[in-house]
Amino acid sequence: MTRSIESRFLAIVAIIVFILVVPLFALFLTLSSERAAKELQDHVEILLAANSQALAKPMWDFDRESVEQIAATIVSANAVSKVQVRDASGGINVSMPPLPNWPKNGVQSMSREIFYEGLDGPKSVGTITIYYGRFDAFSSLRHAELILIGIFIVAVLGVVAGAIFGNRIMIIQPLMKLTAAIEATRQLGSRHHVDWNSNDEIGRLAKSFNAMQIQLEQEERELKLAHRRTTDIYNLTPAMLFSLDEHDCITGVSDYWLLATGYERDRVLGRRFADLLDEEARTAYLERKHRRSHGRSVVESTTKFVCADGSLMDVLIMEASKQGAGGENALSLSVMTDVTALKQSEARNHRQAITDHLTGLMNRQGFENALDAEIRKTDAAGGELACIFIDLDRFKWINDNLGHQAGDTVLRLLVDLIEPLLPPDAIAARLGGDEFAILLRSPNVEHDALELSHRLCGIFDEALQVNGATVRLSASVGVALYPRHASNAAELLQKSDMAMYSKKRDGKNGAVLYDPLIQDTTRQRAEIERDIEAALADDWFDAYFQPIVDLASERVVGYEALMRLEHPEKGTIPPSDIITVAEETGAIIRIGNCMLDKALANLVRVSKATGDNEAYLAINFSPLQFEPTLPIRLAALTTRYGIAPHRLVIEITEATLLHDNPQIRTILDEFNRFGCRIALDDFGTGYSSLSYLNRFPVDIVKIDQSFVRSLTGGEPELRHKSRMLVEGITAISHKMECTVVAEGIETAEQRDILEQFGVDKGQGYLFARPQPVARLIEAAGEQDRESSVA
Repeated sequence: MTRSIESRFLAIVAIIVFILVVPLFALFLTLSSERAAKELQDHVEILLAANSQALAKPMWDFDRESVEQIAATIVSANAVSKVQVRDASGGINVSMPPLPNWPKNGVQSMSREIFYEGLDGPKSVGTITIYYGRFDAFSSLRHAELILIGIFIVAVLGVVAGAIFGNRIMIIQPLMKLTAAIEATRQLGSRHHVDWNSNDEIGRLAKSFNAMQIQLEQEERELKLAHRRTTDIYNLTPAMLFSLDEHDCITGVSDYWLLATGYERDRVLGRRFADLLDEEARTAYLERKHRRSHGRSVVESTTKFVCADGSLMDVLIMEASKQGAGGENALSLSVMTDVTALKQSEARNHRQAITDHLTGLMNRQGFENALDAEIRKTDAAGGELACIFIDLDRFKWINDNLGHQAGDTVLRLLVDLIEPLLPPDAIAARLGGDEFAILLRSPNVEHDALELSHRLCGIFDEALQVNGATVRLSASVGVALYPRHASNAAELLQKSDMAMYSKKRDGKNGAVLYDPLIQDTTRQRAEIERDIEAALADDWFDAYFQPIVDLASERVVGYEALMRLEHPEKGTIPPSDIITVAEETGAIIRIGNCMLDKALANLVRVSKATGDNEAYLAINFSPLQFEPTLPIRLAALTTRYGIAPHRLVIEITEATLLHDNPQIRTILDEFNRFGCRIALDDFGTGYSSLSYLNRFPVDIVKIDQSFVRSLTGGEPELRHKSRMLVEGITAISHKMECTVVAEGIETAEQRDILEQFGVDKGQGYLFARPQPVARLIEAAGEQDRESSVA
């Protein structure tokens, strides 16, 4: 290395000398030689001029001796090598010296004609030629110039020598020491310092190198300490740590890994990690690892590890990526965790998650998983799969009257009765509440599924004894087949549910196979739901009024508000369909609020148009509308519209009072205190109508229209019984200080009979149909005009 730097330095010095000194020296020699050549040429020209005049007379006189003397004189001059004199006739030809010593650098000559001045003018008598040597670069130098050149050369050599010496002392020597320190550090492994002190750049370099060595010594100590600590942590950490190379061979394992697996270190180092896995899990582990290793720094996988004693251990492996920073392969650090207990716990939790704790059957989640698996099996094997959906009838009555504990007991009893009826491959589940489902696959699945469904319905023929009470239940069962009725699991469960609800709507207690017509009914129901939402959003609902008249005077004493949905395309939709769907979806509360507002507004319009501020308004309420805030809302609306509370009649059905709910009783009492009257609608059609008159604050009794129609139609015996019932209801109601209103009066005969029985008021087509308020106002106006004309 030293020779290389020094040789480069000498080369740089030589180049500088060659570039700077040599051109200057060459320029100096060139100028000197040009000066000497010019002086010699001038000297020769002077010799020619002087001697040509001196030779003119001897040449004219043919004085050869004088010519030779003059030529000899010229030859004796400095730098003249030869002189040749010829006359014009060729008689004299003098050349001196006869054998000249020619210079090595060559000769050059200069000639001149010799003229003689005669009486008749100048005449050429001959020529003289002088030969003289050429000057080279050094021959033209003078002595002083040679001395100057020598001094210059000595100075240049001194500078070069000084630079070389300085380079050796100031650069090469400290570099040698620096190199020696680096080589000693590399070979001996210990940090050596440079013994050099100076205030120049080399000194600062030596100081920086020594400081770097000191820092590296400190960092090495820290690294050794960190490595020792890391090794201790690697071996003492209570985790199974191991390292793999790029070939997935084990390069290191922690002491805890050896303790947990039972292996010895020398038996596992160098082995492929996959060879220590269970054969059944090995292929899946390698495929999963290869699939997940791309683009991920940490790969997680769960597999089975074979311990040294041959036992299997469920392990979770978290392996760091083996990809180095520059793309090269590097060792990976992995953590292996024993998750055997966790796996067992997960299995227990999974069983608990898919099991109904009350009955021991599968729950909905487990059933859906089993349904997916059974569909895959059906696709692979062919055939059909039956889904049997079971819903218990009147189970809510048991919970409400006997308590939920009795309901749980009933469910366990039913499972005990159902399980012996199930084929070996059937799968049963409790989906929730009183809903059950069964999956069945067989060659003749439709027949077997319906037969099983009927046997399931047959277990309810006998009453069940629960906590000393006798309860009777029935079941509505729906059956759907895959792939005949459905193309996937969700659709199959939905179709069996639809079939079950179809049976429940048709009277319950039985089984039915899914039919596409059931879906048409469902679509109609969904369409009604959409119409209800659109009607609420676009204000399609209206409150029609049907007049209630006094039978004695036939004067209008009130109106019943009836809900109508005026669809812009379908026209008027029957309210019965709307109410049924709205009560099931919960939209009945919003519809009731809308109708209450519209009915009160229409009452104000009718009162202004007729001038009758005493006619009352009867409003029907669904049992679902009886919320604690209903009296407050009604009071706020009556205040807004300026309607006296005694003009409002709240019509309730026996279904509202059936369970004697304390909340409903409280709301009815609030209505009564507020000043509203309570009307019991459809009186006589329930189980205990008379008891309601005693238990609740009823003011008006409305006789159901079925009794009114029977007064004049049907068999004589039926007419007789109906008249006795109507007369009895009227008498009892009057005894209870209740007003009696008959519904559905269509003929004058019916009106006369009711009037004879003492019925107070009536409504029906005989008097007026339910109609929009605008039409009612218009009819009242026409009647007034006819009265005024008469």
